[in-house]
Amino acid sequence: MTAPGVRGFVLEALPGDEQNLLSAALATLAEAFTVIAEPAAPGAGPRRRIWLDTFDWRLYRAGLVLVFEQARRGGRLLLSQADGTPQAEQAVTSWPRRPPLDLPEGPVRDRIIVLTRPRALLPVVRAVSTASVTRLLNADGKTVARLVADRITVTAPSQPAASHAATSQTATTAELAPRLAVTEVRGYPGQARRASALLAGVPGVAPASQGTFMAALTALGRHPADYNSGVAAEITAAMPAPVAVARLLLRLLDTVESNVDGVLRDIDTEFLHDLRVAVRRTRSAVKLLGAVLPDELAKHYQAEFKWLGDVTTPVRDLDVHLLGFDAMAAQLEAASPADLEPLRAFLARRRAREIRRLAAALRGPRFRAIADDWRKALLEIRDTGSARRRPPAAVTLALSTTGRAFRRVATQGGAIIPASPPESLHDLRKRAKELRYLLEFFAPLHDPVAYRKVVGDLKQLQDCLGDFQDSEVQRGEISSLAEAMLAERAAPAVTLLAMGEIAAKLARSQAQAREEFAVRFARFAGPAGQERVRVLLEGPS
Repeated sequence: MTAPGVRGFVLEALPGDEQNLLSAALATLAEAFTVIAEPAAPGAGPRRRIWLDTFDWRLYRAGLVLVFEQARRGGRLLLSQADGTPQAEQAVTSWPRRPPLDLPEGPVRDRIIVLTRPRALLPVVRAVSTASVTRLLNADGKTVARLVADRITVTAPSQPAASHAATSQTATTAELAPRLAVTEVRGYPGQARRASALLAGVPGVAPASQGTFMAALTALGRHPADYNSGVAAEITAAMPAPVAVARLLLRLLDTVESNVDGVLRDIDTEFLHDLRVAVRRTRSAVKLLGAVLPDELAKHYQAEFKWLGDVTTPVRDLDVHLLGFDAMAAQLEAASPADLEPLRAFLARRRAREIRRLAAALRGPRFRAIADDWRKALLEIRDTGSARRRPPAAVTLALSTTGRAFRRVATQGGAIIPASPPESLHDLRKRAKELRYLLEFFAPLHDPVAYRKVVGDLKQLQDCLGDFQDSEVQRGEISSLAEAMLAERAAPAVTLLAMGEIAAKLARSQAQAREEFAVRFARFAGPAGQERVRVLLEGPS
């Protein structure tokens, strides 16, 4: 471990001159220490490392860095904070050759599983290096510090591209500037700091501004957190509305395409989830904002993205069942969780069939035409503006569509009474989702405080409506699954009884959500909620 107060260094040498600069550094250290090469020291020689994170950088966002240090057989996992502070270490006896990388049980897995689940870990950077170790001895001949010099080649593993633009800008292999580190020997921290100070004075030896992981990402053209599933389009209030809408839709298309490879490789379920959310947002944007686009463009792609949404639905529905299976089984009281295992096996078999059908669709010409032609049309709008002579400004479009969507939700929700059919709440959920998407699309144009208040109220209403609809849909699916299992003779009596108990619990959950609706809706659309929306629509002060 590097001593407290000691920084790592990099050699700022021209290619081929690194050895001369390293010799100069050793000569400077020799003025204060006896310098002895230690080729058999722990850590000397070849070294292989793999840095890991989820596709959406959940560890990085939590301020953590995870690296696997390979050995001949297995290796070890090291989890640290971004500043290098150790958090957990775990020995690994074997390592999977390709994603998903399911960690064995141990302290590292226990520390990160709550952050990463249900996402898979992916290799972010691979590094092959050769380290040399030099002992630094004091006048008494005692080793008081060590100098580690590391020459590193980094590689970007094959993985889903984080964005449409990144695929052509990301290097696959790079050489890092040689790195030096002074390591402390117990009882001699001052000597390690002294060696560090001497190195800092050597011309061409500079304090490392980045750790190895971040330096590797930079060299490979990657940026940490270069993927997120939000909208985050670059729009301004004065921007012509067609240009702003094109930017929004291009951002959503980037998200769709970024997730396709992960869906095809079936790495984890969140790739399909994020793809579907981007598709739903696209459909809402085309429906609500498409009037500012050229004629017929919105109509054509509304149909195409509906097809894409429909073709991805069966797998996602099965994913939801399987992801929530253990929690569902744990709710059983009369039946045993083991009674539901035939249902789990049935769902897994059906999912295997459906993922093959989905993969065929995503590899097919219709999807490719959607992605390519849609991008081409949007780029033309973004770069040339609109055919209309005086299109409205983005802020005008944002305020008018958002205000109209809020009034629609308030009117429909206010008409719902205890005797209203379930369909009324289902339709309100759709309208609330459209309003949420509009708020997200135009978030850069709203006052942040007002935005958070309105979204907070809306989210509580959406959660209630979602619980109501999900319970009803799942009850219907449990019934359909029971019939399908009976048809395939895959439903033991105890499994059907357990499924019946689950359906009864879903009915109670739906009734509870219905009871909570009035309170949630009143907070969102009552006088206080309307005032919050009014402040939002007034725009930033």
